[in-house]
Amino acid sequence: MPELPEVETIARGLRPLLTGRTVTGVPHIAAHLVKGGDLAQKVIGRTIRGVSRRGKLLFLNFPDQDVMAFHLRMTGRLGLMPSGLPPALHVHLLLNLDDGTALYFQDQRKFGTCGLFSSEELERWPFYRDLGPEPLGLDLETFARRISGKNGRNKARIKALLLDQRIIAGIGNIYADESLFRAAIHPATPTNRIVPERLARLLDSLQSVLTEAIAAGGSSIRDYRTAAGLVGTFQNTFQVYGRGGLPCKQCGTPIQTAKIAGRTTCFCPSCQTI
Repeated sequence: MPELPEVETIARGLRPLLTGRTVTGVPHIAAHLVKGGDLAQKVIGRTIRGVSRRGKLLFLNFPDQDVMAFHLRMTGRLGLMPSGLPPALHVHLLLNLDDGTALYFQDQRKFGTCGLFSSEELERWPFYRDLGPEPLGLDLETFARRISGKNGRNKARIKALLLDQRIIAGIGNIYADESLFRAAIHPATPTNRIVPERLARLLDSLQSVLTEAIAAGGSSIRDYRTAAGLVGTFQNTFQVYGRGGLPCKQCGTPIQTAKIAGRTTCFCPSCQTI
């Protein structure tokens, strides 16, 4: 599933190509994709003012603070193609633009969605409304408060909290595993056992991993591609994710796997301690 670095990479790639472009037609749209009514009627003739991201959501920004929100989920991809061509396999949306190109949304698994929201509707959408803060702008005090919970005695496993979009937005399986490895924290560690110094190290590791992943264009495991159709390269630096049974690059101990919050979790039992 595209996580924060992948969605940010796509947004940065599309921003200079879409900003100022006007939607001239919607020649193809799949009914399962759209949330909230006749999207085509609402976007034709409107000019895209920018492209932005919040958590794992990508937004096309229109005048009057309306946004077209894309949730890529597992296999969603956005890119540009010449307008007038028939949709390729698994393309569920085409937006024709005034420069002769078309924005396409391709999704093999059909889990992705999009919808047009006013600012008020967006704030009422539970998925958006409940998103936690962005990790890259997070200070240690806020991070500690979010992780520790209201009573400061959160016993949940740290990996589960990192995956919870209500706690912090945009982090998924890949970057939770890689950040916990850098911070030398076992993913099953109860949060109330992480001392402030280790929590500070985790925030630093999380922000460093995300920043490096964005610079690398994200991680291409299977379906993910940038807006230009290129693969990301951060997967070439993985320390633990997807390396179950292989030797740790740091100490040689075999990487172990476990299920945490329903997700396969990879960690080094020697380098990462509870």
